[in-house]
Amino acid sequence: MKKWMSKFLIALLALPVMAMANEDLALDKAPINTHDFESLQRGAKLFTNYCLNCHSAGYMRYNRLQDLGLTEQQIKENFIFSPDTKTGDLMKVAMNPKDGKEWLGAPPPDLTVVSRSRGADWLYTYLRGFYRDSSRPTGWNNVAFDKVGMPHVLFEMQGDQVLQVEKHGEHEVKKLKLVKAGSLTRLAADGKADTAEYDKMTADLVNYLVYMGEPSQNKRETIGYVVVLFLTLVLLPLAYLLKKEYWKDVH
Repeated sequence: MKKWMSKFLIALLALPVMAMANEDLALDKAPINTHDFESLQRGAKLFTNYCLNCHSAGYMRYNRLQDLGLTEQQIKENFIFSPDTKTGDLMKVAMNPKDGKEWLGAPPPDLTVVSRSRGADWLYTYLRGFYRDSSRPTGWNNVAFDKVGMPHVLFEMQGDQVLQVEKHGEHEVKKLKLVKAGSLTRLAADGKADTAEYDKMTADLVNYLVYMGEPSQNKRETIGYVVVLFLTLVLLPLAYLLKKEYWKDVH
């Protein structure tokens, strides 16, 4: 019994290592700053314009955007496109899950907490990792999500990429190459790509997805700093004076 339990524990401890060994994708670092309200506002607008057509955010209300410095009128004019939707409503979509499964192979998932399940770096890599693939029903594939069912909804801004596989001995290195520029990318005469503008746009979108996953994070951090400051400047001196009073007669 002890021998069997030892083998089981070893196998259990090895699972994370095995999972890491199977993951050969190098994720790009997402420049996240949830205190940058201008970035979050741009990201929220991208989300409602491009993501909210298929994906819902069923645990997020439109009026939470007021925490980002937006007024109720600005939310109505720039983020709500249905006359029946109110600012206090949840960010839901009209797409039937059955239709989503039929059209895309699987119902588009809710994105409220996708940043917490996938991670900001994965999302940043994913949004920049689409490439043309004629074998896929949508014509698109993704380096971060092989055989993805989602089409590249931002392709007009990014342009077209192709996947190139380079062999280095026994290892293969997969690289993406921009072959057709989009509205936010540039191709120089020597073939070099300038994707800085598109990268900044996707960073804003990922920044908002991170914020949406935990919108109270900034407020909680502020409260934490205030509490630490109170303990340091007010409670600590009082505790010291109390200690001196208790121990004044002890030699």
